[in-house]
Amino acid sequence: MNGRNRTDIRPGLRVRIVQKQDQPTSRLTEGIVRDILTNSPTHPHGIKVRLVSGEVGRVKEILAG
Repeated sequence: MNGRNRTDIRPGLRVRIVQKQDQPTSRLTEGIVRDILTNSPTHPHGIKVRLVSGEVGRVKEILAG
């Protein structure tokens, strides 16, 4: 599942994000969603979230379980 729809993302979900500094390399960071930062229902580059670790980025993958 991709991270373009806000309704698919909720706190506590395990996701992979791309941080701003990693956009050129598409390096993904895995973590648990703490806050959803994007207000719009969809975003073409992924919904922006803050992870429990404090890292901020756009959701590229939603992981099962």
